[in-house]
Amino acid sequence: MGNAVRLSLALLLLVVLPACSSNPAKTPDAVATMTPPAATSEPGVVATPLDPEGVVGAGMAVEPNEGVVDLPPELVDRRVIYFSYDSDTLGPTEIELVAAHARFMSSRTGVRLRLEGHTDERGAREYNIGLGERRAQAVRRALSLNGVADARLTTVSYGEEQPAAMGSDEASLKLNRRVELVYAAQ
Repeated sequence: MGNAVRLSLALLLLVVLPACSSNPAKTPDAVATMTPPAATSEPGVVATPLDPEGVVGAGMAVEPNEGVVDLPPELVDRRVIYFSYDSDTLGPTEIELVAAHARFMSSRTGVRLRLEGHTDERGAREYNIGLGERRAQAVRRALSLNGVADARLTTVSYGEEQPAAMGSDEASLKLNRRVELVYAAQ
């Protein structure tokens, strides 16, 4: 085989293999059998696998991450911020909830937070991605105003791609207009 052919094959492999690689989707069985990461040295931060149900509050399931943070009881089931239709504005109740999360984060320096923006199914895909991002950024700004360092926060928008509730009735749509707060131990 000539050098030109070997070089061509090597380049082809460099282009094709990364495109083929991906993290396999984790099934509930895979989540339940995951080996827990090492515990952190910070009090109040425990790196353990998700519970088998993966439930984090208000019926929301969150993908496992590098560690699950031991939240105080008053925040365990309150990791979802809901929004009105076509809005990225936090109401007074949501502002207080974000402030409670900011107080927790100020006492736990080894904790990061990913803000995942979601929308209901109405609107174009591109619009919903933008709206999900604006919602995540609104929560990020509120956390920053409450003293959380920006370097500890990340945002992502899923738009309408990961609904919390299936259906087109108002109750389902309301559950889909949200930002999920996903904690991770550093």
